[in-house]
Amino acid sequence: MGKKNTPTVRTDDDTLVMEDEEIHVPRRYDIVLHNDDFTTQDFVVHILVTFLHKNQNDAHILMLKVHREGKARVGSYSKDIAETKVQLITAYSRHHGMPLLATLELAS
Repeated sequence: MGKKNTPTVRTDDDTLVMEDEEIHVPRRYDIVLHNDDFTTQDFVVHILVTFLHKNQNDAHILMLKVHREGKARVGSYSKDIAETKVQLITAYSRHHGMPLLATLELAS
């Protein structure tokens, strides 16, 4: 949490009151992809490139991490954006017959 540099001024019964406004930084949420026995590695790379805007090399490295470790954090976003991306990834995966699981975790 940070403080805004410019305090606000209000009057209250002929008294001037200076108030500092706090700026709240939104919490971040990580998108986590989970490994399964059916989703192809190429499809996971495609998801990472298409929905999370990773380049081919980074997408391949993340896909291998998902494959080897069972899951991997693949992007960090504000809550609304992360939720939307998880919904889009899930819908797209199901539409293409893949059971890829994407979840959210509070970023550490």
